[in-house]
Amino acid sequence: MTAPVLALRSVSKRFGMTRALDDMSIDLHAGEVHAIVGENGAGKSTMIKIMTGIHQPSSGHIEVGGTRTVVDGPHAARDAGIAAMYQEPMVFPDLDVAENIFISSTREGVLQNTRDLHRRADALIARIGMQVDVDRIASGLTLAEQQAVEIARALSQDVRVLIMDEPTASLSAHEAAQLRGIAAKLAAQGVAVVYISHRLEEVFEIAHRVTVIRDGQHISTQSIDAVTPESMIADMVGREVGNYFEKTPSTATDNVILSVRGLGLAGVFRDISFDLRRGEILCMAGLIGARRTDVALSLFGITPADSGEIAYKGQPIDVRSPAQAIRAGIAYVSEDRRKLGLAMPMSVRSNISLATLGHFLSPAGFLDRRRERETAEAYRDRLNIKTPDVDAAVDMLSGGNQQKVMLANWMAMQPDLLIFDEPTRGIDVGAKAEVHALIREFVAQDGAALVISSDLPEVLAMADRILVMREGEQMAIIDHADATQEYIMALATGQAALQKAS
Repeated sequence: MTAPVLALRSVSKRFGMTRALDDMSIDLHAGEVHAIVGENGAGKSTMIKIMTGIHQPSSGHIEVGGTRTVVDGPHAARDAGIAAMYQEPMVFPDLDVAENIFISSTREGVLQNTRDLHRRADALIARIGMQVDVDRIASGLTLAEQQAVEIARALSQDVRVLIMDEPTASLSAHEAAQLRGIAAKLAAQGVAVVYISHRLEEVFEIAHRVTVIRDGQHISTQSIDAVTPESMIADMVGREVGNYFEKTPSTATDNVILSVRGLGLAGVFRDISFDLRRGEILCMAGLIGARRTDVALSLFGITPADSGEIAYKGQPIDVRSPAQAIRAGIAYVSEDRRKLGLAMPMSVRSNISLATLGHFLSPAGFLDRRRERETAEAYRDRLNIKTPDVDAAVDMLSGGNQQKVMLANWMAMQPDLLIFDEPTRGIDVGAKAEVHALIREFVAQDGAALVISSDLPEVLAMADRILVMREGEQMAIIDHADATQEYIMALATGQAALQKAS
């Protein structure tokens, strides 16, 4: 085999007393898709930042094309043909799509010829296979469209190594399949594709080799044909996790906690009707654009509905604000943890107490930091949040651990109804099992959960019933016993003629 296009040789990285990478070595070869998997906090993000020059190794070195190379910044990485697209899309909201695609280009005149710029941007978007107006200002783009801009930006460079960090986390099933096709084509054209994903089914579909890392250390690198999901998970977490998508017995009761009739918001969604019972998990399924999140935002009072009726605990309720929802015992775990879920500059401790801050105040109005710390530490241990100190800033945690902090914030409120919007987005296999167990534990203790998820295996594993939406319309509510992935997708895509799979 020829020299790796990019290699790490015994790379370690320390941040103070914390060792994020420990003697890490990995080879990336042209023409292959190399998956890297591991739990949140395993060191994947640090590895990416070293490859792209954001961080420098504390020891060890990088080789590009077999030659020892110092990648001392993003410009050096780009010059070496290394590009990365991250889990959270990074776009400049006041620039248009074409300008965002070519923002990293430094070649003289490339940003001055608007017609040529837009023509080339159109070609890149067409290569991706998505429909995005390159004249459109980026502030109005959906997450899927922002991801398309990220991909096009990477393709606009002469890439030798393309690092794709959770690239399908924000995409529909169709768009994710398109992206995996693009990754495979790039590999066939000689690009070394690094594919980082918590969706193991994607890894087995697209990867040629897979590297498992745990606690900053290299655990294994094998051909994809030589591993199984079970062996990969065992390597990732250091223990057997079991089938985290296994359906457990329902704990649903006959006690209806939330009754929704004819709920609508002009131009967004219409005629949503369902009952949610204590002890029940009701999942909302659908493709991007189905408006499931809009229904959740309405129930939580962020964007109140303008038609229909809601009864909560047997009494009519008109939720006009999140504060009102919280007082009633309704909590909402947002899919966008950075914008709506967490106060990123604040500590883990402060974020966990955010929704219940009044509980930690003395009669004189002083904050009882000891009780706040004890509560934060209890939830850190319960949810296995990887942070050495609850006073650490939450923006220093990995994405999955940030998600757990957000869950802890709302669980500390001890609500009666929890609305989860993509609760396991960007979370590793072990953490998924923990979050699933947490949701089941919550409903088993007389709570009720409304779960929005784009992961159909997760929906089928968790749901007692499934409400399928399409373009703001409720298509059907189906019992778990009658649900299959094919039937749900037929409803979500409007293919009424497609019969339910047996």
